[in-house]
Amino acid sequence: MNFNSLSYLIFLVLNIVVYYLLPGRFRNLQLLAASYYFYMCWNPKYALLMLFSTAVTYFCSLFVQRSVWGKRRFWLVLSLLLNLAILFFFKYYNFASNVVTRALSFAGLQMDIPFLDVLLPVGISFYTFQALGYTIDVYRKDIEAEKSFIDYALFVSFFPQLVAGPIERSGNILHQLKEYHPFRFDNIKEGILPALWGLFKKVVVADNLAVIVNQVYNSPKEHTGAEFLVATAAFAFQIYCDFSAYSDIARGSAKMLGFNLMQNFNCPYFAVSIKDFWRRWHISLSSWFKDYLYFPLGGSRCSKWRHRLNIMIVFAVSGLWHGAALTFVAWGLLNGLYQVLSDLFQPARKKLLSLLHISDENKGYKVFRILVTFCLTCLAWVLFRANSLSDAMQIYGAIFRIPLSGIHGSLAAFGVSFPTLVLMLLCVLALLAADWFIHNRKLPQKLNNTLVLRYAVYFILIAVMLLFGSYGDGYDPQDFVYFQF
Repeated sequence: MNFNSLSYLIFLVLNIVVYYLLPGRFRNLQLLAASYYFYMCWNPKYALLMLFSTAVTYFCSLFVQRSVWGKRRFWLVLSLLLNLAILFFFKYYNFASNVVTRALSFAGLQMDIPFLDVLLPVGISFYTFQALGYTIDVYRKDIEAEKSFIDYALFVSFFPQLVAGPIERSGNILHQLKEYHPFRFDNIKEGILPALWGLFKKVVVADNLAVIVNQVYNSPKEHTGAEFLVATAAFAFQIYCDFSAYSDIARGSAKMLGFNLMQNFNCPYFAVSIKDFWRRWHISLSSWFKDYLYFPLGGSRCSKWRHRLNIMIVFAVSGLWHGAALTFVAWGLLNGLYQVLSDLFQPARKKLLSLLHISDENKGYKVFRILVTFCLTCLAWVLFRANSLSDAMQIYGAIFRIPLSGIHGSLAAFGVSFPTLVLMLLCVLALLAADWFIHNRKLPQKLNNTLVLRYAVYFILIAVMLLFGSYGDGYDPQDFVYFQF
């Protein structure tokens, strides 16, 4: 059941109505049942897997808090091992088998390691990390272990953010599950706007850009460097619109039920450095790795070279979290390398700026940094989107070939018409402007407080989706990109 489907709209409306009609003591049970139904629409059997992960982390966390057998660390490690073992089996076993087989073959040894034909459970990385974060929080005594299994199971499976985040923290959601949420029209009003905005980004921008990206990246031998530049820039906005759309619809859906989910994006393409980009992109995952991996490794409170190693480890793991392929690991390492090199050249940069009498607050310099950061991010996105490392190397070769080869004859190379290409460019420009006003000028609050303007925006978004959205007969529905993670 995709967010960009009529079935989800019906599902959401029914749940909102039933939720507010039920007495308070039955509401969490109703949401839990709805969340499991939502997940079972993909594969009913894998709901048992989520239930097992939930039960393991629930009981292990209780045992941690109560120091059962006097071994708090034992229960933490058991919870981590069981959940990570499940994640490894379904997501990384075949990848590890392939790597080991290749390594042995390179060493002149032959070994047949069986491959598993298993379907990757939707959103397994998201709910696993959310559950593990809760167990670690209990171990650190940041929170009390949740006594109600129903409330905790709902925390893990809450349907708006279940399959693609944001990866919520127990400190933000668990207390909200204990609160009574009366019906307030303001919640509906404040939830509709981000949900519509997210739906617009998905069906109008992301799914139309996907045509260009897929056309070029799925046949790298047939395209030129200039075409790859266009397709890579298109992918940068496709994945942003696709993933942030899910987060917007999730936050909007939750808000209509009275819940506040964390913000997952904050104008990432206005970042002035790669480090700044990762403060703005997929904030819930970045903060998860910072709190549960980077700081335990020592963070920056160690030698400079150990600090840089910690950065590389975190980004390698982040790449692996995104997908069981060498392209994702390389993508993570490249982002880590950007930060390490930035740290190494920081003294030289400051000295050069001082000589040129340019401050960090200079507007022209800020624009320059934004453009450089976007270009570096796009170079990394090549690895993220390429179907293999060999394809990525071929794409990089075409992009950096001098002179840069142009576009083949017509726009047929991109699989779209000229009007569609112009529409996508206008949508991207509108997206950047809207991002700026949403996050820096508090646009949603102003719209919600102005009746005429609010309904005008509703009308415009719906009209544009009806006119230019990807749907209907002959449409190949695009799943949200992050469902595969």
